[in-house]
Amino acid sequence: MASIARKNLLEDIPRFIVAQAGILFAVSLITIQTGILSGFTRSTTLLIDKSNAEIWIASDKMVNFELTDPLLYGQFNQAKTIDGVQQVEALILGSVRWRPRNGEMSSSKVIGFNPDGQLFNPGNVIKGNVKDLKQPFAVMADQSRLSSMLSKGVGTTAIAGSLPAKLVAVTKGTQSIVSSTLLFTSLENANTYISASINAKVNCKVLGAGNFQCTRVVEKKDPTQKLREIPAPKRLEIADPIAYILVKAKPGEDLQLLKQKIEEVMTGIAAYTQKELSEKTRFFWLARTKIGLVLGMGAVVGVIVGIVVVAQILYSSVSDHIKEFGTLKAMGASDRELYAVIVEQAIWMAVLGYIPGILVCLGLSTWVASKGIIILITPWSALGILGVTVVMCVGSAFFAIQKVTRIDPAIVFKA
Repeated sequence: MASIARKNLLEDIPRFIVAQAGILFAVSLITIQTGILSGFTRSTTLLIDKSNAEIWIASDKMVNFELTDPLLYGQFNQAKTIDGVQQVEALILGSVRWRPRNGEMSSSKVIGFNPDGQLFNPGNVIKGNVKDLKQPFAVMADQSRLSSMLSKGVGTTAIAGSLPAKLVAVTKGTQSIVSSTLLFTSLENANTYISASINAKVNCKVLGAGNFQCTRVVEKKDPTQKLREIPAPKRLEIADPIAYILVKAKPGEDLQLLKQKIEEVMTGIAAYTQKELSEKTRFFWLARTKIGLVLGMGAVVGVIVGIVVVAQILYSSVSDHIKEFGTLKAMGASDRELYAVIVEQAIWMAVLGYIPGILVCLGLSTWVASKGIIILITPWSALGILGVTVVMCVGSAFFAIQKVTRIDPAIVFKA
């Protein structure tokens, strides 16, 4: 019976190619949609998952990683004194416009951290040095966003907000799909970018070769008021805003008990373990934005397309070989044996369509990864998609099986 399945499958090569193309399309659509969904959810929490912080202290109004009310730097000093806390670091988030020397501006998000710290991980630095971020107005960005920043790499100068910015390092594997371009810098630089006085207008010009000319215009009625150079970044004070406080617990400390202790001592805050903050952020993007529903619908469409294509091909194949199936039935072949022929043919179609489909998706995921888009294909997800493909093809064989069930052996003797 197995030879009959392969013979029926390969007898008409053009039809076989059309069938495999349909399955390849379905496999690719399912893999890409589920891969983008997995990669999307993973990208939204890259900075959380890669950090070495065991507890994140945030505002009690925090919605997701990028949407939160500020804390005060004074609370950072308070967190240091809590029993069970071994190490703390501050993290600043804010938005600025990136204005390249030549070209259109783009939105970006400033992330300030301690370059000498150990709890926040800005990714795999592939060019430059994280320590260089301590220089005034020095920034670092992910390589996947360099083209959108109109940047040629390390040494690029531009205006961030109304202040100068110089790209001194390039990192990899930190950029979220849904986020603006992330600009990593020191706490002092980030504080200066974000909390620039709203009562003053700062004018900066890129002079080239990494040089800037920055002046602040004080709004006064005196037209003779002179311009003065903008001061260097300053250290944070207790009233300056920060976004998060990263905490490392002392060895052996129970994290849930330490969370409760932190929330009892500090007001207006919520404490999360690394896993809890990651899950909260993922849930926001999947549930409240409906992105998961949209991508999931794409995967369902892929399954439907595959079922339709395979069912049509198998049904047509059975129709073309109806006399052969009738002969087998007249010779005493059971319905179960006839079903086995069709099911095996469906499994062969599933496997032969899955292999090129998954290879195409792996190649595509490698290509788009350099552009900051993650199509996450793990061994388990690939195995799961193979299972879906087999079920899809075997399930579609049901329509062809129904035709075999109604075969009258007498058809063999009809003209």
